Amino acid sequence: MSSLLTEALSLCNLAAVGIFGIVLSAAFCEIEWTRRRRLLLVGCTILMLALQGVVSLRWGTGLARYLYPLITHLPLWLLLAAMTRRALWSLVSVLTAYLCCQLRRWAALLVIALFPAGGTVLQDATELIVTLPILLVLIRWIAPSVRALSRSPLLLQLQFGMIPLLSYLFDYFTRIYTDLLSSGNQAAVEFMPFVCSLAYLGFVLHTTQEQQLRSQLEQTRNSLNLQVTQAVREIEAMRESQRKASTYRHDLRHHLQYLSACIENGRTEAAQEYIHSVCAEIEASKVNVYCENEAANLILSSFAARAQHDGIDFRVHAAIPLILPLPDSDLCVLFSNALENALHAGQRQKQAGKPAVVETTAYEKDGRLFVQIANSCSFPVQFDAQGIPTTSQPGHGLGVRSICAIVEQYGGMYSFARQQDQFVLRISL
Repeated sequence: MSSLLTEALSLCNLAAVGIFGIVLSAAFCEIEWTRRRRLLLVGCTILMLALQGVVSLRWGTGLARYLYPLITHLPLWLLLAAMTRRALWSLVSVLTAYLCCQLRRWAALLVIALFPAGGTVLQDATELIVTLPILLVLIRWIAPSVRALSRSPLLLQLQFGMIPLLSYLFDYFTRIYTDLLSSGNQAAVEFMPFVCSLAYLGFVLHTTQEQQLRSQLEQTRNSLNLQVTQAVREIEAMRESQRKASTYRHDLRHHLQYLSACIENGRTEAAQEYIHSVCAEIEASKVNVYCENEAANLILSSFAARAQHDGIDFRVHAAIPLILPLPDSDLCVLFSNALENALHAGQRQKQAGKPAVVETTAYEKDGRLFVQIANSCSFPVQFDAQGIPTTSQPGHGLGVRSICAIVEQYGGMYSFARQQDQFVLRISL
């Protein structure tokens, strides 16, 4: 009777692990589950379980475990490959599901450790009991993440499938096909720790590369945000200038009528004062022309207005041609970041009651653009080993990195220095 119970539990456990692996493998694949595909999976599952049962009853469960890759894993892989049209990921899914079967085994080993008298009957019974709860947990919380990996590049899929493959081969060649593991073979005992070491090193390398890529993308995103912000400022400045120009054109007739009345009544001084006031308003609304380059003019004019509002002495000596070796968007990022930092330094100077001056010098020579932006700086500045200014304030320092990235992109040179209460940025590209 005990032998019959043991054999029955072993058969049920073999069927349970088969259903566990088949359902979990299918859950790891991205399949649109139509009624026909569900029936196909159920039918194939019944056939595979029937084949396992025939082999187990005719030749014993030992032979069934020995032939398991041929009578279960291979047909399952071919079935999933036919349903998904993705042979590699179908194989990865089958191997990953097999690896997850270790959860059943370890749950049973834990119970055996607590109740050693139970033997193989308790082990089979425990594995049988925990099968459904573990399967439901894996399908609910793990399967969606695994399916998401199926959309990853081929190299990442191979990396993901490497551990399940090695675990599968190790399990069969050291525990089922041979007794290397139970005999204490040194290579067999140390193999999986070795694999774990390699997997950890690979994980570290991959994570580092991902972090570097993420940093580059973050830097690019910040640069694009700055470009968009500056473009919005430029467009708004042009719109405001156009609105004022339209207003002056519309009011020109009224201005002339007023001046004509002043002249007719001999009020020449009032006419002169009125002319001066109108000219001052027009002068205040115009975009200053510092050089031939329109984008540079808009940027410099925008920051000149901000500097005037903050009481900062803003000086410009620019001879920038219309055509430059870099697009207007990158020129915008360079000037905007550099002048933004200079104005921030000027604001700190004003708050400390000290003079604030920002002086911009830019010119083109022999096909290269040279830019120098110097601003008053009476407070200390920290530099890293590469001579780039650093700050511990959150959200700051992105502008400097954007400047460096653009200059390096065009094979140029840059330098940051603090000289005699001045912070000086020099760029050549």
